[in-house]
Amino acid sequence: MAADADHGGTVNGGPPQDDAALGTDDAKRLSEARERIRQQLGKIIVGQDDVIEEILIGLFSRGHVLLEGVPGLAKTLMISTLAQTLDLSFSRIQFTPDLMPADVTGTEIIEEDRNSGHRELRFMKGPLFANVVLADEINRTPPKTQASLLEAMQERQVTVGRTRHPLDNPFFVLATQNPIEQEGTYPLPEAQQDRFMFKIFVEYPTFDEEFEVARRTTGMNDQNVQPVMAAEEIIRLQDLVRRVPVSDHVIRYALSLVRQTRVGSDGVPEFVDELVGWGAGPRAVQFLILGGKARALLQGRFHVQIEDIQALAKPVLRHRMVVNFAAESEGIGSDEVIDRIIDATPTTEDALSRDARFQKIFAS
Repeated sequence: MAADADHGGTVNGGPPQDDAALGTDDAKRLSEARERIRQQLGKIIVGQDDVIEEILIGLFSRGHVLLEGVPGLAKTLMISTLAQTLDLSFSRIQFTPDLMPADVTGTEIIEEDRNSGHRELRFMKGPLFANVVLADEINRTPPKTQASLLEAMQERQVTVGRTRHPLDNPFFVLATQNPIEQEGTYPLPEAQQDRFMFKIFVEYPTFDEEFEVARRTTGMNDQNVQPVMAAEEIIRLQDLVRRVPVSDHVIRYALSLVRQTRVGSDGVPEFVDELVGWGAGPRAVQFLILGGKARALLQGRFHVQIEDIQALAKPVLRHRMVVNFAAESEGIGSDEVIDRIIDATPTTEDALSRDARFQKIFAS
């Protein structure tokens, strides 16, 4: 991240002086790719524009995404259709209480050569070896199996015995969990949720969207999804995201949001000390800036703005900030606290640097 922070600061998060280093043609590629992908997804998926946008940001940022929503909201269909659109290998793992780590990562078997009679160990790859992996209902499997997936997400490799097996590139995990029927489930600990770039809430559709869903799914629908992008191009676009300039002011703003979630620290608002039990770590800042870069390119811009950071604050912070009992008793969730933190944070460079509370945060 430090290499991206070397560009000069600007007022209101505007473009740094050297945004010309990123070619216009290069920067437009991701914006055009977004439109092609959305056009293909629109053949199958109705609505969910914000969810699709955040999934694409996660993909092009080399992050992983946790989706939470009630059954029947087309989470699985959305992910499998995205894999077809991107011409990537797709694997679905249905997590159950009896699923073992080897069922996810793969295992070594003894194979005998019928001609020579020689026996040797051979690694049989598990469903984790795919470009897009859907971890369906990840909170329904024991922590040991969850950990096998989460380790692969972080290291992008699987170790069996003494042998390391690198995972496919690109490698993108989308995990789903059901917020209802919590009996017999194994909720992901906050430390493990931190490995996911975003936690995205999949909401109910609007009336018009649900009307269209009913019309499409109860009649003849012969729409076929055409692949619009191969793995090699996705990797190039992921590299392109890293090259997007970001001003010092935008980095300070992202740091200000994250550091205000940390209870007991200098400059933290009083309502945070009252409502939050635990704040977000440094990974939140990294994902805010990386996500902001991808969002900027997806919208055809060559630099990150304050609006990009604000738009991604909830999916980045909601699973990294734990509200306490006082907040829960008043029906206050992490999203509401994040909104209040954004409202309490100046957006202009002068106002942010001159505010006495933020001077304490910058000096801490």
